[in-house]
Amino acid sequence: MGAVVLYKSMSLDGFVAGPDIGHEHPMGKGGMRLHEWMFTDRPDPRDQEVLDRMSASVGAVVVGRRTFDVGLPHWQDTPYPAPTVVLTHESRDELVMRSGTFTFVTGVEAALKAAQDAAGDKDVVVMGARTGRQFLRGGLLDELLINLVPVVLGSGIRLLEDLGHIELTRTHLVASDAVTHLRFTVK
Repeated sequence: MGAVVLYKSMSLDGFVAGPDIGHEHPMGKGGMRLHEWMFTDRPDPRDQEVLDRMSASVGAVVVGRRTFDVGLPHWQDTPYPAPTVVLTHESRDELVMRSGTFTFVTGVEAALKAAQDAAGDKDVVVMGARTGRQFLRGGLLDELLINLVPVVLGSGIRLLEDLGHIELTRTHLVASDAVTHLRFTVK
C-alpha cells in the first residue's frame, strides 16, 4: 500500500487559494498564482522533476465536493489519470471520465478506504483544503508536500488552520526560483 499524501501549493502567508472561490475563480481571486510554476512553457527542471515524481506515484485521489464542483469544468476529466473519490454528504452515481472515474463517498475513512483499494501499491493524493484538514485532524496522512510559492496573497483559504499541534519531519527539500518544494512525514 502506498502513502496518503496531501499535496498543496501555498503562499508565504499560508493560503492555498485566494478569496471568493467559485466557478469563475476555482482557485479564488489571485489563487492561480500559486500554480504558475506548474503551467509555464519553460519549467525549471527541478520543478519538473517534482511534478513527474508526484504524477508517477498517484494511484488514486481524494477530493472534497467543493474541489470537485469548481475543478471539473476546468479539468474536463479526473485531476490525475487515476480513480478519484469525492468526499461528499450527497449520494450520486459514479461518473466515468477518460482518465478514471469519480466515485462519491460519505465519510473520511470510507473515502480513504475506497481510494486505497483503487490505488493498490501507489499513493493516494488528497486535494482540497477542507479535505486536507479532515485528513490531518483524523491522523490519516502519511506525508505533506508543500510547494511554497514566493507570494503573499493576503486572504483566502488556509490549509493549516485550526488544527492544533501536529509534528512533522522534513524529509526532502528542492528549491527553484519559482517555488520551494517541502516534503514532510506526519508523525
